[in-house]
Amino acid sequence: MSIYANTVPVMERHRFDTASLDRYFRANLENYRGGLDVRQFDSGHSNPTFFVSAEMAGGKRHDFVLRKKPPGQLVASAHQVDREFRVISALARTDVPVACTHLLCADDSVIGQMFYLMDAVEGRILLDPAMPDQTPAERTAIFDSMNDVLARLHKVNFASVGLGDYGRTGHYIARQLARWSKQYSELKTENIPAMDKLSTWLPENLPAEDPTTIAHGDYRLGNLIVHPSEPRIVAVLDWELSTLGHPLCDLAYNCIGYHLTEPPHGFAAVDFKKLGLPTEDEYVAAYCRRVGRDRIDDWNYYVAFSLFRLAAIAQGVYRRGLAGNSSNPESIKMSKSARERAELAWSLVN
Repeated sequence: MSIYANTVPVMERHRFDTASLDRYFRANLENYRGGLDVRQFDSGHSNPTFFVSAEMAGGKRHDFVLRKKPPGQLVASAHQVDREFRVISALARTDVPVACTHLLCADDSVIGQMFYLMDAVEGRILLDPAMPDQTPAERTAIFDSMNDVLARLHKVNFASVGLGDYGRTGHYIARQLARWSKQYSELKTENIPAMDKLSTWLPENLPAEDPTTIAHGDYRLGNLIVHPSEPRIVAVLDWELSTLGHPLCDLAYNCIGYHLTEPPHGFAAVDFKKLGLPTEDEYVAAYCRRVGRDRIDDWNYYVAFSLFRLAAIAQGVYRRGLAGNSSNPESIKMSKSARERAELAWSLVN
């Protein structure tokens, strides 16, 4: 039996015309024969994601994942599933593990929103970095594989895989600060003083180092598929926030769990040695070895920047939850997360 993340019947607010999808697949998906079955993955806050099983040529069933924009009025720069499709397709030619993509549909008349289709990758989604069901040796190996895949991504020659225009080179942090400050301001529902302070302090204290690589933007254990039985990463998911950007921001975001205590993402209070998890210093040092760096200056800045950005994202999720457009009912609780992350970021730069 195939192993995938948990699914549920398609939620009422995300239902679409499966007969229309069937017609589209018959015209555009090679070897498609029908027998369409659609369920929704029960995790995620942004782009609704669906498990799609279908009969293909030869009578065999094949499992896919369909990812689409959410319904309702959207922020113009968000939910760009066409960019996800593009970067995943490009990275299929590298040693970064991604799913095989099949098609992108920009015609909203098919199911209501733009969507793309890729293969379902067998494996496990381990949301809790403490991984209670794993042994210490398995936890060590999974964290090391996560570190290795991120380093591989940052070493990809983005121009050679057709992503030279996937974003602008240089000044990534300054542009991101402007973007997320603006989005936070547009979606603000209450006053968070730490966010206002960070919006001023971070642009005034930019690090001197300004490299450009492919940046995932939301690189964490919960966005990775771990092999069904082996402690290694077999696919990276959720490329919605990817662009050409600063690799150390990607790494710092990946390390945010070292600064948070609440599950499922925080693990600052665990016994690292007992669980077999590397410390933050050990994890960062392993990345540096893999990419050929001696050290990282201004580390707290990168972590604070990542927390600020995450706070702005949490605010957006909360606002969509209030409007009833989020793919996850838990989104209505994200206001508290926005405040806590902003205050933690401000404490780091102070």
